[in-house]
Amino acid sequence: MIITRRAALMGLAGSALAPRTSFAQRKIVRLVVPAAAGGAIDVIGRLYAQRIAPALDESWVVENKAGASNTLGAADVARSAPDGATYLTNADIHIMAKHVMRNVSYDPLTDFTPISRFATSPMVLIGSSKTPQTMPALIADMKARPTEYSFANSALGSMGHLATESFKRRTGTSAELVNYRGTAPAITDVVAAQVQLMVAPLGSALPFISDGKVRAFAIMGAQRSKLLPNVPTAGELGLADFDFTLWYGLWGPKGLPAATVQRVNATVQAASKDREIVDKLTALGAEAVTEDAASFARFIEAETLRANRVVEEAGIKAGG
Repeated sequence: MIITRRAALMGLAGSALAPRTSFAQRKIVRLVVPAAAGGAIDVIGRLYAQRIAPALDESWVVENKAGASNTLGAADVARSAPDGATYLTNADIHIMAKHVMRNVSYDPLTDFTPISRFATSPMVLIGSSKTPQTMPALIADMKARPTEYSFANSALGSMGHLATESFKRRTGTSAELVNYRGTAPAITDVVAAQVQLMVAPLGSALPFISDGKVRAFAIMGAQRSKLLPNVPTAGELGLADFDFTLWYGLWGPKGLPAATVQRVNATVQAASKDREIVDKLTALGAEAVTEDAASFARFIEAETLRANRVVEEAGIKAGG
């Protein structure tokens, strides 16, 4: 889905930072979203694009290029010139490409220029209404009846995938992994008890938790969520140092000039401090991040090392 020039212009109208030149004169910049429209990556990417574009006196056009565990859109950006006309917004799944897909044409670390994270979001272990009511009872039942349990997985290499495999290893349980094309259909099947469990993004699972359609066992992060204050963390339930938190970020192609990186990063940091952005992210179950590009690069390196350990321990193999 591509925003038309007219729609993009209307979306920017009324901004506190009004464009200084006409639309036709402003630089057109592509923001590639390697996932379907309407998902968290798309929504958060668009939210920031609407603030970055007028601040830079540019016109940012969002392009959804979904498929192959987010690698199709990422490959497009990797092939692009480092001229500030093309960027990628993606989630943590970006660093997992070579672990879950065969014949990936790029290196997630060396073929991109990190600019900044946009936001983070906790994940929550949910179960159908037919599962036991507490995590200790759930683990005991999974051990007693291992063939009766399965985990829904929104995408190979996703944070939910890593958290699921780590949960099974840490608790000594086993359950079939059922792969889906996206979070929405996966949660739908948990609600219908077609699969029993899922490590889901909090923002996506929250409506179903609130309506009592699924159970929330644990926040899979270091802290409880303000949106679910009564749900304990995995650490509180005995899984020490169990932290699987979604994150969303912005990259340019390899070789993006340092001045361009600094300029775009500054606009992202400013947007992350804006009350409207913060409130909209909160409604999505997310929290804004402010960091410089070097900090983002160090974060990616640390996350990659951790993901590599999980992949090795769980025996995850490339399948696409």
